[in-house]
Amino acid sequence: MDVPLQNDQALTRDSLYGTAAESTYAGITSFMRRRYSRDLRGVDVAVSGVPFDTATSNRPGARFGPRGIRAASAGIAWERHWPWTFDPFDHLAVVDFGDCDFDYGSPQSTPEAIEVHAEHILNAGTAMLTLGGDHFITYPLLKAHARKHGALSLIHFDAHSDTWPDEEGKRIDHGTMFWHAAKEGLVDPSRSVQVGLRTTNDDHQGFQVLDARQVHRRGCEAIVEAIRARVGDNPVYLTFDIDCLDPAFAPGTGTPVCGGLSTVQALEILGGLRGINLVGMDVVEVAPAYDSAEITSLAAATLAMEMLCLYAAKHKVD
Repeated sequence: MDVPLQNDQALTRDSLYGTAAESTYAGITSFMRRRYSRDLRGVDVAVSGVPFDTATSNRPGARFGPRGIRAASAGIAWERHWPWTFDPFDHLAVVDFGDCDFDYGSPQSTPEAIEVHAEHILNAGTAMLTLGGDHFITYPLLKAHARKHGALSLIHFDAHSDTWPDEEGKRIDHGTMFWHAAKEGLVDPSRSVQVGLRTTNDDHQGFQVLDARQVHRRGCEAIVEAIRARVGDNPVYLTFDIDCLDPAFAPGTGTPVCGGLSTVQALEILGGLRGINLVGMDVVEVAPAYDSAEITSLAAATLAMEMLCLYAAKHKVD
């Protein structure tokens, strides 16, 4: 007898909307079982990977992050994202756009390739959720987003400030991007905030810093209020370096630092930001080779879903 196909929704789903159950342990692992497509007509958000990690200063391996996050997302793709009261996929047309293509043998050309990739998506009127890759990828992504939206508020979750100076401006480095972003006016530091930092850099370039100790001592609600007050209704780019989480919760990353946020704290803070004017987002620095039982990839997939809920809440639900 004929049995309707319920598997491999990355290829077989008819609609870009909705959530449907599929075996968590089988099938093609697109992000959250969304359809793989390069057709951006009618698409609200494109999920895209940037498997680049040659800007890292410690352990490589984040090039496998997009694949790892997609695989882990299969385990949470069968139901509505908790504790939100709506399914973002009922309101957003989301596709998995696949990965950015670049020549690994010509690393100096990679920033432009990422920027062109992002511009193609943004110029179609589609927002981006990007899976990294090391944190350098946020720099060309910010260039493309700032060209569309103007100077952005940056909400930056990380163990590191990534504002170390690059006076010659020639480095492809995952620790200097936000120094450049501030200097070039891609972001407005006076309306931007960094959360979870726990490494030393005395020059914050004007960013407000809510370091890890403040999160632990003040609590999530106070941190949410501080972020909201800082960014207001300015267009926001949200970037989450997975090493913002303590290594106990995210060992699978290139530069782990003790004393970080728990997964619960990160989710509570993100969830509390409902209503911010989110225009772009990424999750970076997942390096599956150092992971244990996929907990880092799962955390990244869950945080990415939280971002999609924030985007839907601002642009489609409220």
